[in-house]
Amino acid sequence: MANNLEGKVALVTGGGQGLGAAICRTLDEAGAIAIPADLRKEAADEVARSLRSAGRDALALALDVRSEEQARRGFQKIVDTFGRLDVLVNNAGTDRTVSIAELPVEDWDRIMAVNLRGPFVLSKLAMEVMASAGRGHIVNIVSTAAKRAWANAAAYHASKWGLLGFSHALHVEARAQNIKVTAVLSGGMRTPFLLDRFPDLDPAVLQDPKNIAETVRFVLQQPDETVIPEVMVIPMRETSWP
Repeated sequence: MANNLEGKVALVTGGGQGLGAAICRTLDEAGAIAIPADLRKEAADEVARSLRSAGRDALALALDVRSEEQARRGFQKIVDTFGRLDVLVNNAGTDRTVSIAELPVEDWDRIMAVNLRGPFVLSKLAMEVMASAGRGHIVNIVSTAAKRAWANAAAYHASKWGLLGFSHALHVEARAQNIKVTAVLSGGMRTPFLLDRFPDLDPAVLQDPKNIAETVRFVLQQPDETVIPEVMVIPMRETSWP
């Protein structure tokens, strides 16, 4: 029997726009309490307000995933407010499109901190809460960039390949505590992450972020005895994938 998401509490990083906002809305539609967390608090607030206007509980968090202290405070606020955390979606991500020769070391460190260290820290903290409840689900938003490589994205590739490896390692360890872990590998989407950086990109070869959000919903609704460790979702016409 599929899991019912009604009343489940879900924290979504990078929840202020793009895929993160789509995941919040999709989980909200499924009956969950979606918590958008974002570096830009005003963006998270806007998403939370739209969820509240639909008559559901909502909470927005200001969160830089590079800050362990901010993450700890965020988890404490969630537990204080709702008494539980059922789902963590590690969605926040960043990139800089330049060659390795042009990439400053500090940008490499920033990208790795957001895309790889952040999910580690948040997953570690989430597992503490979920383990005490005896269940939970962590979803890591990875990318097709974890399966192949193209020019001018070395740090992004390194972080996403690393995140995929971390997600599978976490899956192995978390199962013993009845915590599920899923890596969702998303192909190109019509989101600001791509369209703001690549204005010449044809939106017709990209997919609606809601499609990936629906996949997140699908994996979360699997029966208790089943977990999906990895799933890839790509547009039919994306040119970066065979």
